[in-house]
Amino acid sequence: MHRSRPSPSAWNVANAITVLRFLLVPLFGWLLLRDGGSDDASRLVAFTAFAAAMVTDRADGELARRRGLVTDFGKIADPIADKALTGMAFVGLSVIGDLPWWVTVVVLVREWGITALRFVVIRRGVLPAGRGGKVKTALQAVALGLFILPLPDAVDPVQLTVMSVAVAVTIVTGIDYVLQAVRLSRDSRGGTV
Repeated sequence: MHRSRPSPSAWNVANAITVLRFLLVPLFGWLLLRDGGSDDASRLVAFTAFAAAMVTDRADGELARRRGLVTDFGKIADPIADKALTGMAFVGLSVIGDLPWWVTVVVLVREWGITALRFVVIRRGVLPAGRGGKVKTALQAVALGLFILPLPDAVDPVQLTVMSVAVAVTIVTGIDYVLQAVRLSRDSRGGTV
């Protein structure tokens, strides 16, 4: 007789790290926005909180897989925590005038649009996170980190270049997810569009 392995409890260390990332979002936002973004010490601490949250993002997923702690809560909460953190960073940087609003709007529409698309097509199958999505997340993290840090104006061309690449990859991977969703829908209906 084959015994199925019991599902891990949602109360585990990997999910606790995810919850910690959620808790870092308002702290990070407050530090970034403090004194209109002009307090360099707060910006440095904001960067530290942002970097810690991004590092723990990778750690909690690897820990969950390695120790068999993957839960439905983690599958849902982990990407939402990522989007809350990066969303706060994009919005905060636009609020203080360091990043044009159009960049924030483009990125947030893509991020939340793909999340909604995943829920729409879930009956037909899963849209897995691919290598492009991981590259996009890494580029966004580096670009945001460069903008969060109180760096001298001489670094502006580097900041703009990295952010431009991050936005381009964000758009391209968003289009790729839409095409995957169309293929998934078409295949699940027997080849009809």
